[in-house]
Amino acid sequence: MNIPDNFQVIDHALIHHKLGLIRDKNTGLKEFRELVTEATMLLGYEATKDLSLKDAEVQTPITTAQVKTVEVADIVLVPIMRAGLSMAEGMLKLIPNARVGCVGMERDHETHQPVDYYFKIPNQAQKRTFIVLDPMLATGGTIIATVDRLKDLGADKILCVCIISAPEGMEAFCEQHQDVKVYTGALDDHLNSSKYIVPGLGDAGDRLYGTD
Repeated sequence: MNIPDNFQVIDHALIHHKLGLIRDKNTGLKEFRELVTEATMLLGYEATKDLSLKDAEVQTPITTAQVKTVEVADIVLVPIMRAGLSMAEGMLKLIPNARVGCVGMERDHETHQPVDYYFKIPNQAQKRTFIVLDPMLATGGTIIATVDRLKDLGADKILCVCIISAPEGMEAFCEQHQDVKVYTGALDDHLNSSKYIVPGLGDAGDRLYGTD
């Protein structure tokens, strides 16, 4: 399978371990939520390695030192509701001062197309770096639509973090948005007839919020 240049599967022992527990249908609600947060932090660590830095000077206990800092005020986390909200907690542990936008998009269970019901992000999109969060990249429709909206508002610095992805979603997204990087913990086998990722983890939202 050809992996597009803007798509990266993070190969890390702890991610493999946590994904194994996340996939297990017997993992309880509390543990599942904690694992999603932990996996997000590991993926976020890799996804944020190329954030823009600026020079600064600080006073150490010994002397002054020249350091590098991230422009955290210009970073916007964009969880796609509802499952993406669970990933925001993990990312905020890495970047506590990041802004948070929210996008309400869901997949119509008959057409499998994204339906937009809420969209709220900070203004001046062209000045910010957006990190779109969604546990599952399945068909790609929802995350494609989210990035479309961000670009329409002038955003040109966007990256996406997903816990598990399907080849169909990878191909659709990377064809539509070749300039946006996607970081994921696993690239699974395929989508089934109901557009669920196989082997996947089931419905992320239901498992996170106990609505299955």
